[in-house]
Amino acid sequence: MDLLYNVFFRPQIFSPLVQVLIILLKALIVVGVLMLHVTYATYFERKSIGHMQVRLGPMRVGPHGLLQPIADFIKLFFKEDIIPANADKPIFFIAPAISIFAGMTAISVIPFFNGFVVANINIGLLFILAMSSLNAYGVVLAGWASNSKYSFLGGLRSSAQVISYEIAMGLSLVGVMMMAGSLNLSKIVQAQQRFPGGFFWPQALGFFVFMVAAFAETNRTPFDLPEAESELVAGYFTEYSGMRFALFYVAEYIGMIVMSLVGITCFLGGWNGPFAIPYVPFAWLFIKLYLFIFLFYWIRATLPRYRYDQLMTLGWKLLIPLALLNIIGTGLVKMLLH
Repeated sequence: MDLLYNVFFRPQIFSPLVQVLIILLKALIVVGVLMLHVTYATYFERKSIGHMQVRLGPMRVGPHGLLQPIADFIKLFFKEDIIPANADKPIFFIAPAISIFAGMTAISVIPFFNGFVVANINIGLLFILAMSSLNAYGVVLAGWASNSKYSFLGGLRSSAQVISYEIAMGLSLVGVMMMAGSLNLSKIVQAQQRFPGGFFWPQALGFFVFMVAAFAETNRTPFDLPEAESELVAGYFTEYSGMRFALFYVAEYIGMIVMSLVGITCFLGGWNGPFAIPYVPFAWLFIKLYLFIFLFYWIRATLPRYRYDQLMTLGWKLLIPLALLNIIGTGLVKMLLH
């Protein structure tokens, strides 16, 4: 047990080569758990929305449809991979990989417990913002490389949406940085121990802006304009099929989990809870994560899609001014208290 504790929580006591192997082991564990969550996030979304709409959701494959995600994977794996004749093939191939690897790379700096993080870097929050911006390149390149008007419009919408909401998201997290005095996510969690409930109450305005921006950043309802089935068929991935289509689908759910973890880490105290749960140090983090993900489902089942002009107006005329107001307020309070 002592060896396992040292491996996962005190890797610095080992030689550099062993530390590299420990990082690889942590990365494999995190990616394995992440992909398991992505697989069944699709199932629980369909079940949750089904019950909200007085339906049963998936029921046929396995007990209560529990094997439905595996059946979907097998179906997509064996489907024909259709490539449009006039597509830019190299970019068409690489676009889904950009989206999925940007999300998987971002999760490497999320601390799951004190000491358990794949890459404990001092600019963790900035790194996540950079990776979320990189994720948009996959969407934009997919829309352009498909040589389809529907895909191209979806890509253009995504680029404009990211420019609007990436700014709001970055500004909403400035108040957290000011209060914690660090960009290191582990230190941000530790700084919240002085506040009951974390930074949620002192940064309530920043949290609101972050949540709205997170929905827009992940292209989830009511901000799913880049897909917009009623207007653009499937938007940026209209021309994709088989496993390349599945990669975009997986990337969306990875982005949803990453944004939820960032919100938990920066505003809700991360792995901390009102009382300790013995032998399960990650318990509070995962409880908060499941509640966050359920919020994404709930919003999708409740709200209609925004019009594109409403989307831009909300970003530039409401969220960014609110985020700036939050920064000014946080700065004034810090000046008065010091």
